[in-house]
Amino acid sequence: MNVYKFGGASVKDAEGVKNLFKIINTQRENLIIVVSAMGKMTDALEVLCNSYFGKTGNIAEVFQRIQDFHQQIIRDLFGSADSEVNARVEALYQELDTILKSDPSLCYDYEYDRIICFGELLSTTIIAAYLEKQGRKAKFTDIRKCLITDQNYRNACVDIELSAQLCRKTFNFQDTFMYITQGFIAGTTTNQTTTLGREGSDYTAALLANLLDAEDVTIWKDVPGIMNADPKIYENTEIISKLSYKEAIELSNCGAKVIHPKTIKPLQNKGIPLFVRSFLYPESHGSVIRELDEKLKLPPIYINKGDQLLLTLSPRDFSFIAEEKLSRIFATLAKYRLRLNLMQNSAITFSFCIDYNEAIFESFIDELHDEYEVLYNKNVRLLTIRHYNEDIIQQLTSHKNVLVEQRSRLTARFVVADN
Repeated sequence: MNVYKFGGASVKDAEGVKNLFKIINTQRENLIIVVSAMGKMTDALEVLCNSYFGKTGNIAEVFQRIQDFHQQIIRDLFGSADSEVNARVEALYQELDTILKSDPSLCYDYEYDRIICFGELLSTTIIAAYLEKQGRKAKFTDIRKCLITDQNYRNACVDIELSAQLCRKTFNFQDTFMYITQGFIAGTTTNQTTTLGREGSDYTAALLANLLDAEDVTIWKDVPGIMNADPKIYENTEIISKLSYKEAIELSNCGAKVIHPKTIKPLQNKGIPLFVRSFLYPESHGSVIRELDEKLKLPPIYINKGDQLLLTLSPRDFSFIAEEKLSRIFATLAKYRLRLNLMQNSAITFSFCIDYNEAIFESFIDELHDEYEVLYNKNVRLLTIRHYNEDIIQQLTSHKNVLVEQRSRLTARFVVADN
């Protein structure tokens, strides 16, 4: 059995869906297809969620744009006469509309998860209908019924034992050899929707592979494999044909978009290889992540993570930044579901870099203000260079305003302000 994961870029329009069909149509073994929201739909739903929760902006206008986007893809795939797929999609619109017309709860994370999931539900509903129309029926499966988590909304922890039982029962391949399901989202034992962390569809694919003992996982992307840098930002990039699990974990935790940070561990536990291939050139071999005995000589790998927030905290009483204060800072970060991307402290300051989230920014800063003087920079970038040398550091950081610098034996990191 194989697991294929298709990200938003691979199904951003009708041509992408048709290309997905071409790729899976060559598959003859048992297959699970994990699909993300189409295009930038998760971003659009985040805007919708923030407007709903904050009671700001034009909710109806944002919601209409989301519907128009999906309806255009449906028209391009089916024409305007396919009443069955329109009925399935309309039911999802109505479900979301009911949420938007109700008053939000006091928990942003809960509201986020129950709104954001519609990206994946819409994409898999449309794609399943298209595959069926093409004579390649894939059984639609709501992953929320079998991938069970706790109620830690926006970054839920999976109940592995219960999920294994339910997934083996659901994906049994008795009446089909192909399933289509959602990435990123999951459910609780009380039928509440949760999510596994932003860009978590890779993690879904890895979990299913682990729980079902898959032969391998393939992630289909818009790049020819794992690159040493983002080719949309940098020139003269190169493909890295193979990586060890350990190196992949290091890169993903530094912000490499090619793999979600949680993806590798479930695969490494069972020795399942992960392939990264191009949906634009499916005949190419791409890259593979697996257990490797040899030590690879890797080129400098650089990761540019934007939309960051750099904060520096100084205790108002001029006390030291010691373990007790650090524990309280970390507790506040955990409360707001914020992940540290970089941290650095001196005797009386603690600096750290996190993803910027406008919806919770003010309340997060206000809570820190109770005990600390807070300085911050918005719109900064976190540049990580793995396997660095001085030439590449000079090339990438010269003429930039470097706010924070860190170096270890293999990794150099810089927080730079966008000029």
